Amino acid sequence: MRILWPLALAPLAFGEVDFAKQVRPLLEKHCTPCHGPDRALGGLRLSTRVNAARALNSAEPLTSPLLLTMERPSGQPLAMPPGGPQVPEAERAVIRQWLAEGARWPAGVEIGKAPARPKDDSALASRIASKIKETGAFQPYRQTIPNSVAVYEMLPVPGGEFTMGTPEGQKGRTPDEGPQRKVKVEAFWMGKYEVTWDEYRLFMFQNLANETAGADANVDAISRPTKPYVEMSFGMGINGFPAISMTQHAANKYAQWLSAKTGHFYRLPTEAEWEYACRAGETESLPVAEAAWFNEEKYQLVGKKRPNKLGLYDMLGNVAEWTLDQYDPKAYARPLPPIGFEPSKTPYPHVARGGGWSDDASRQRCGARTSSDPSWKMQDPQLPKSIWYLTDAQFLGFRLVRPLKVPSAERMFQYWNNGVERE
Repeated sequence: MRILWPLALAPLAFGEVDFAKQVRPLLEKHCTPCHGPDRALGGLRLSTRVNAARALNSAEPLTSPLLLTMERPSGQPLAMPPGGPQVPEAERAVIRQWLAEGARWPAGVEIGKAPARPKDDSALASRIASKIKETGAFQPYRQTIPNSVAVYEMLPVPGGEFTMGTPEGQKGRTPDEGPQRKVKVEAFWMGKYEVTWDEYRLFMFQNLANETAGADANVDAISRPTKPYVEMSFGMGINGFPAISMTQHAANKYAQWLSAKTGHFYRLPTEAEWEYACRAGETESLPVAEAAWFNEEKYQLVGKKRPNKLGLYDMLGNVAEWTLDQYDPKAYARPLPPIGFEPSKTPYPHVARGGGWSDDASRQRCGARTSSDPSWKMQDPQLPKSIWYLTDAQFLGFRLVRPLKVPSAERMFQYWNNGVERE
């Protein structure tokens, strides 16, 4: 059959595409993370020619689902890969030509098998811990994530004692915010802003982080998200906007990844640290409209409202923020555990703080607590559900802390791995 190609799509010559050298790397880069031998999103595997048959239409290559989904601009329904960015034009041209030449795929060749990698375990935490730098001066600092242009800022939060919880009679108070208790926290740095997509996408998509395989065995060994099956900003914006809809496990792993990348130890804040940092400023005495984004139709650029006295932006509103703690509605009735937070025992619920862009003013309080719920994965089509994404928690993000006192490798492992990420 002779194929009449539009001029812009015409291949240079037939018989030139090499499956092993040109096609396989592209399929394994863009397709098999979601449609490979270990994962078949939507029931489709692209691991062998037989399995991939329904995505390939060599008789009419321009109607091949594989090609048509790649040609859709990132963010559109059915665009592949769903999390973006769109497959580059030069790479799509290779796929077009390969299809036009009959989609030759050597018999018996299976693609997409993940290479063996070191186990993401306590030994890895120990190796990362051995490379953590000395603390240095307790002052604000800016850090560029290596091999990128993404910059984040950390601000010092002096240690001290405070009354955790909401006093009875305060408007909007719920029973899980009391009784109040005295809590002591040690000094730490906290992210000036919520973690943005500019930073988090480097963790989600290894190709964006300009990482060379084998260059850093510790970074290579850290578990990273599978490619998402929907565009995770949901059209609300990426550059300068807060990252959203990640599980607590994913936020923990980002902290571990960033620690390995930078040589500084990062983790999620405890509930106590988060509330202490929020109450240390004047946030709740400010008119809530000056401090928080709420009752909005989408999230907003970070850092556009007034900060608190510590210089922290968006502690209230914009997106709610993960903490380390397991949620217990009666936690305040007993002393805080010696480790400083409620350790995880079950996949749900965990605590998020600060209220989100879709909440009303009553949730924009330093003492308000939100408990995670399985319904936050309602749209997830996978069984079992993803350990990385919360498709229905578009109000949820996180920020990191860096304690002034560097913990032991054993404690680092505990911070980065709660052990209950699978439902």
